[in-house]
Amino acid sequence: MSAANPPIDRPLARYAGTTIFLSRWLQAPLYLGLIAAQGVYVWRFMQELWHLVSDVGHLTENEVMLLVLGLVDVVMIANLLIMVIIGGYETFVSRINLKDHPDQPEWLSHVNANVLKVKLAMAIVGISSIHLLQTFINASNTSSDTMLWQTVIHLTFVVSAVALAAIDRFLSPKSTADLTAERARVEQSGP
Repeated sequence: MSAANPPIDRPLARYAGTTIFLSRWLQAPLYLGLIAAQGVYVWRFMQELWHLVSDVGHLTENEVMLLVLGLVDVVMIANLLIMVIIGGYETFVSRINLKDHPDQPEWLSHVNANVLKVKLAMAIVGISSIHLLQTFINASNTSSDTMLWQTVIHLTFVVSAVALAAIDRFLSPKSTADLTAERARVEQSGP
């Protein structure tokens, strides 16, 4: 150590580091709040389903299609919430101990911040697609400007999701299979 860089007081550094590390638990109430929000979406889904079933004889084909798309939209938003709740908690707060649980989501075993971002972007594209489809089905009641802007916004989501996926693929390390195949090619090419 030089005189310009005096040694750090170890207990203070340890205390600061521990405090910073423990601060991740401040996010736990946020994920619990998202679980409550998901409960609201379940309630909304049940209301829409009841409306569809109870009024089925009085609805036009377009009205039925719009109600069903609304149900799909709620399900996709609920899926997005699950990805954020489970993936975010697992990535940023604490591991979820699901050792060999038969219902463990397949994607949870390899979740990280980049994978989570790509999955969220794809979910947003799906949700946006549903909204855009609803707009076009209901085109007679929607202005051309609204349809144009919704299309532009949707395409922006698509481009963003593709860019995130490309960046993730570019930055992620090669898989074990890729490395094994590359070693085999090098060995076959000889010295």
